[in-house]
Amino acid sequence: MKRSERLVAMTHYVLERPRELISLPFLSENYQAAKSSISEDLGIVNKIFQQEGVGYLETVSGAAGGVKYIPAFSTDYSEQFVLELCRRLEDPERLLPGGYLFMSDLLGEPDTIRNIGRLLASAFADREIDAVMTVATKGIPLAYAVASYLNVPVVIVRRDPKVTEGSTVSINYVSGSTRKIQTMVLTKRSLNEGSKVCIIDDFMKAGGTINGMKSLLKEFNAEVAGIGVLAEAEDEEEDRVIDDHVSLVQIMNVDDRKSKIEVHPGNFLKEIK
Repeated sequence: MKRSERLVAMTHYVLERPRELISLPFLSENYQAAKSSISEDLGIVNKIFQQEGVGYLETVSGAAGGVKYIPAFSTDYSEQFVLELCRRLEDPERLLPGGYLFMSDLLGEPDTIRNIGRLLASAFADREIDAVMTVATKGIPLAYAVASYLNVPVVIVRRDPKVTEGSTVSINYVSGSTRKIQTMVLTKRSLNEGSKVCIIDDFMKAGGTINGMKSLLKEFNAEVAGIGVLAEAEDEEEDRVIDDHVSLVQIMNVDDRKSKIEVHPGNFLKEIK
């Protein structure tokens, strides 16, 4: 294999396996090249990744070491993308009763949802994560996008048990915005005890649903490794029960009568600077 061919093949291989440790001996054997040549090739790949702002290769030393591809966007691109999200979400036609926004179109655009997933995943790139959790239904595409870059499975919490999922764990929780008692369930087979879990949701008001998922994780002796949301409501901050989260955008100054909405960047940009 020529070096140019090997570079293309290796680049494709690491891109398909984010956060997975790939050993140098494996790459050397797979591409029939000396370890020194492989190391030089990985240096070139890492340089281009950083120049293009799509992440970097993390080197793990030692006998069992190798490299990991860590997906990320450059700070400039991240800021541009978040500002574009804010602009699109400020469209008055997105206003729904109760101060909610119509976001299903964004969550249905493959390119947009991939970029959102990469951004949120980059916020937790330095944490040990075994699974991504969300609650059905709108958070599902977002959770899969994040999980694809963290290279972990998705766990879906539901409001009602499904016969096809077998035995489940059920809890009652208080909705942060309506203060009503609600129920959520999770099948026992979906999550191993002691897992480190990243909670992902599309929209957060007071945080009652996320708080419910945190309580559900305690039933599995699991640990919350991070919380990420696409959008949060600024007017619920005083009553919020969640404060250790990352958000891409913040919904502010919603006026149904004047059909006006103001959207600002969330705390994500502060986290990466």
